Amino acid sequence: MPSALFSPLTLRGTTFAHRVWMAPMCQYSAAADGPDAGAPNDWHVQHYGARAAGGAALVIVEATAVVAKGRITPFDLGIWDDAQVAAHRRVVDLVHAQGAHAGLQLAHAGRKASTDAPWNGGGPVGVDAGGWPVVAPSAVPFSDGHPTPSALTTDQVAGVVEAFAAAARRAVTAGYDVVEVHAAHGYLLHQFCSPDSNVRDDAYGGSFENRTRLVREVTSAVRAAVPDDMPVLVRVSATDWVEPAGWTADDTVRLARDLAPLGVDMVHVSTGGNLPRVDIPGGPGYQVPYAARVRAEAGVPTIAVGAITDPEQAEQVVADGSADAVALARPLLVDPFWPHRAARALGVDLPLPRQYARAGSLL
Repeated sequence: MPSALFSPLTLRGTTFAHRVWMAPMCQYSAAADGPDAGAPNDWHVQHYGARAAGGAALVIVEATAVVAKGRITPFDLGIWDDAQVAAHRRVVDLVHAQGAHAGLQLAHAGRKASTDAPWNGGGPVGVDAGGWPVVAPSAVPFSDGHPTPSALTTDQVAGVVEAFAAAARRAVTAGYDVVEVHAAHGYLLHQFCSPDSNVRDDAYGGSFENRTRLVREVTSAVRAAVPDDMPVLVRVSATDWVEPAGWTADDTVRLARDLAPLGVDMVHVSTGGNLPRVDIPGGPGYQVPYAARVRAEAGVPTIAVGAITDPEQAEQVVADGSADAVALARPLLVDPFWPHRAARALGVDLPLPRQYARAGSLL
């Protein structure tokens, strides 16, 4: 039988060669300040180019800040300035040259901003050490030892919406084929959704409709900022892992239903990140059931991610209708040629770059 995993997928005006995609993974490797702050550099060019050469049909570039103070760390990528576009174009051009499509995840870290790189401990970075004051829906810190954020005013919330739209326009100029709105992992848009981090009493807090208002506004603004034939994805955390409190799987299905009419083409389903020290039951494909629920109950195409490491496992996710595509994160860090190995295991002919064809027998 033909492989479901290695069958084409068309979204709007874009056809992906197959359904093994690269999930966004921060590299924390951009300049923190100066004229090149936030711009992709040689590390990013080779990193994403290698995964495209390795066979991923869509390479989604890491969380990229829509404003400078929305970076998770001072070393994050950004697209808050027109001057950063040319550097992004270098990444896109190399990904395209390998026959893959390029996506960009647009992000704002909110109360989880201004932290150090993970290999430096990942703790908060104070203003005196190159950090900045953080903002959030409410003055609720992420965890002990993290600063208390300033609650965004309604005017500032409107500024966030425009920042996402402006970033999306720059992504188009840079040549990206896909944009993804980051509303997962405890970053700003997720913070608005969850009652654990959003205790506002205005139009952006309280009810489900109010707490999800910013995600809907950002999504609508991004959709309007890009061409009609360009796919728009939204990444969500399906649960805060404290059900029945917090943000739940039922909430995620309801949000996906609300996003579909706004022009969202796929929902990229992850989990967690908004609360520290929660018990997350891991295991192979532990997040796949959430992608399956969104797909079945909201009627929206989904991307599954999380502990998907085996070719037959990935094939089954698509073949049984749990998701329309599989995105790999850590497996692609250690093995850029995972898609080629998976294709070989599933009996699919996925041609290697001609420069590497002599090594095909080693897959």
